[in-house]
Amino acid sequence: MSVTAAFYLQAQDISVIRNSVDVYSNTPMTGSSKFNAMAGSNGALGGDASSLLTNPAGLGVAIAGDVSVTLSVENNKNTSTLAGNSVNYNISKVNLGNVGGVAAFQLMTETPWKFINLGANMSTTSLENYVESPGNSNVVISKNLVDGSGNNVVGNLSYLGHAYNRYGTQTKFNLGVGANYNNSLYLGASVNMHYVDLEQYDSASFGLDLDKTAYTFNKQYTPFSEKSNGFSATVGVLGKITNQLRLGASIETPTWWSLDRVYTDYYTGTDGYVYQDSFVEDRTFRSPMKATLSGAFVASKNFAIDVDYTLGITKPHYKVQGDAEKELNSFFSDTYKNLSEIKVGAEYRIKSFRLRGGYSYTSSPFDNMTVSAFTNSGSTAQTNFSNMILGDRNMIGAGLGYDFGKFYIDAAYQNITSNYKNPFLAGHSDFGTGYYSSDFDVATPNSVVSDVKNVRNNIFVTVGWKF
Repeated sequence: MSVTAAFYLQAQDISVIRNSVDVYSNTPMTGSSKFNAMAGSNGALGGDASSLLTNPAGLGVAIAGDVSVTLSVENNKNTSTLAGNSVNYNISKVNLGNVGGVAAFQLMTETPWKFINLGANMSTTSLENYVESPGNSNVVISKNLVDGSGNNVVGNLSYLGHAYNRYGTQTKFNLGVGANYNNSLYLGASVNMHYVDLEQYDSASFGLDLDKTAYTFNKQYTPFSEKSNGFSATVGVLGKITNQLRLGASIETPTWWSLDRVYTDYYTGTDGYVYQDSFVEDRTFRSPMKATLSGAFVASKNFAIDVDYTLGITKPHYKVQGDAEKELNSFFSDTYKNLSEIKVGAEYRIKSFRLRGGYSYTSSPFDNMTVSAFTNSGSTAQTNFSNMILGDRNMIGAGLGYDFGKFYIDAAYQNITSNYKNPFLAGHSDFGTGYYSSDFDVATPNSVVSDVKNVRNNIFVTVGWKF
């Protein structure tokens, strides 16, 4: 980890790094219940609008029109542990998770081109996430203060707790076309529009020994809110090698984001009191380009299995408008690992009944990091952490469905787990990037790092119509 990147952990809010990867580089993958039950693995199968999330060439597989609506119930639970104590928090949200449709146009010509199909898909997911870490009275920060009589005194601030809190919604809209050549080769392309609306908070509580009072502090530049728009494009190909074996490949360009940000800036006035102002800025961000390779084995009309592997080709990058973007880009250059994700999904049919399941694994996006951190006893040490900020993610999916002919109904369940190290509290006193109350600020170059287990349990119900 370079000096520049290490400095950034002290100079800015860590949630900016997390959101750059977790939000802006990780677009919604909420499709139909079939797609979700198979853990998003459909790159070499296709056939419905959810193909636009992986490989638009899958649109060309459809031989009939299809429209579906999916209701999602998302439950997000975080358990943060520090110094032997834990804090749990649950959030549940109900959303219109996905709407998709395919219009199939059969070509009545003598050429090998059989179908030209148009597809649209919109996915929405909640960004709300609350991570509260317990306190540790052994972590004490000294602060030079002035008492009510004007005397200089030294106060000791004991760390009582910390919280990252995020609200918002993320939406991705795909519009694509797929073509069927001789029922053996399928080509596709899509344009993808992205939208994010979020609010981010970063706060900590300290107890001051001088007056036995607890104070709440906000991290410099927080809270902040962002309204962002992005654009990307995807092209793909899918081919039948034999009647049973299918191979596919797709590539999605980087998403070019335009971020409008309102943030809070704190400063200490000449009278010694803390004041705050709100400022507006815009940023330009480019997410990584991604490539996906897929393979499917279709044993019969009753059973199929698909495997997708996605690899990030580039790294996140901000347009440089000042020192903050330089430090961010240095941090990503030094510590970001290219995305690596594997997904496996299968479907088994018994007449009109469908049984589905899937599994996916996504690696941690960051290399190991060494930072100066408080130990449980309150001392400090240079400590190496794996799964810092974000960790590996495991997903298990399962689902059922029934085809009534023109209509169908599907249901799916997902369990997603991730464990990571959660750094906070570090700030740089020379640049005023610590934490601020209404009375004074506190800054330390050392991080407190808690262990977070994130568990998401999602339920989806899809109703569809074929025409």
